[in-house]
Amino acid sequence: MPGFEIFGVEERREVEDVLDTGVLFRYGFDQARRGRWKAKTFESELAERLGVGYCYLCSSGTASLSLALASCGIGSDDEVIVPPFTFIATIEAVLLAGAIPVFAEIDETLCLAPDAIEEAIGPRTKAVVPVHMCGSMARIDEIENLCRQEGLILIEDACQSVGATFRGKALGTFGQMGCFSFDPVKTITCGEGGAVVTNDKNLHEIAEAYADHGHDHIGNDRGLEGHEILGTNLRISELNAAVGLAQLRKLDSILETQRAHKKVLKDAVAQYDDVSFRNTPDPEGDSATFLSFFLPDESRARKLAKDLGRAGVDGCFYWYDNNWHYLRMWDHFKKLRSAFRLPLSLLEDRPDYEKIELPRSDSIMSRVVSLQIKLSWTQQDISERIEKIADVLTRTL
Repeated sequence: MPGFEIFGVEERREVEDVLDTGVLFRYGFDQARRGRWKAKTFESELAERLGVGYCYLCSSGTASLSLALASCGIGSDDEVIVPPFTFIATIEAVLLAGAIPVFAEIDETLCLAPDAIEEAIGPRTKAVVPVHMCGSMARIDEIENLCRQEGLILIEDACQSVGATFRGKALGTFGQMGCFSFDPVKTITCGEGGAVVTNDKNLHEIAEAYADHGHDHIGNDRGLEGHEILGTNLRISELNAAVGLAQLRKLDSILETQRAHKKVLKDAVAQYDDVSFRNTPDPEGDSATFLSFFLPDESRARKLAKDLGRAGVDGCFYWYDNNWHYLRMWDHFKKLRSAFRLPLSLLEDRPDYEKIELPRSDSIMSRVVSLQIKLSWTQQDISERIEKIADVLTRTL
């Protein structure tokens, strides 16, 4: 991770294929493009890989979340249960839908805890959005069962976990819709891109229309297409799709490399008694983008992260202080500072985000350190990295 570490002739070939036609738009221009449909091909190959009926490729992971929420009919006054540990885009998408984010605690999977979801359900709860963080999975079977029992829509944010599975089933395929990101630092990248997947034909049709100003895409004359719903522009370009298509075809080798590199690092860190590892419900399905482990307390975790950085161990994350990924640091969200005027229901009838307390999540996040797994490491790189990590751990513990 990330895919840009292994750009090669495959990506160049797919991009040149698009440039050769001069058609950068994902729709129409059938004669000029000469049968070259990069977005459609990506969608077909990703759907086959994930074992789902339908896939729609869009402009970003953020766009995929907005598409899923809109397609599932989530909007004003609806409450959506979300985790406090995620990229802020998960929360922004709920706000942009006019819905109200309701936070529930995480557990040591670093994802939403099923029991905490149950406690957060209220009369206006319409959906749950678990986020499969850092390449691994939530207890998605329990979450799926709970949503079914409670009649709630399940939308999986698998933006950080493409290629990961739970008991052989792809993450992102347990709920009504699943969301993926292919931004510059994801496991596979389009440069900018995302996707929604579903087994529901109707949801797929709504998503494709909503992402393209409501066009129904019936027939081959864009000027005569119908418009059953209002929408917006969340389309991806053929150039971005071309890069992603080449990357998707490398996913198996990417996962193999990541898993091998992570195992070596984990074996080295496991020698220290005071270290415990993130709970991974299905270790075989982990996409292995990060090695996440716990220290006994906040002070040692904070010190370890700082000392690892000083020792030259790049890709070390202490999420508890991270501005992008943990609720604790989201002052702009807590005060609902926005460039657009938020719905009155969100302003007047919502949780007080400035006073929200999540002690269980704070305890977990304050003790966790994550090490990014890279594809480009040589054996020498890994050996040197282990040596530096061991030295710091010995002094910290």
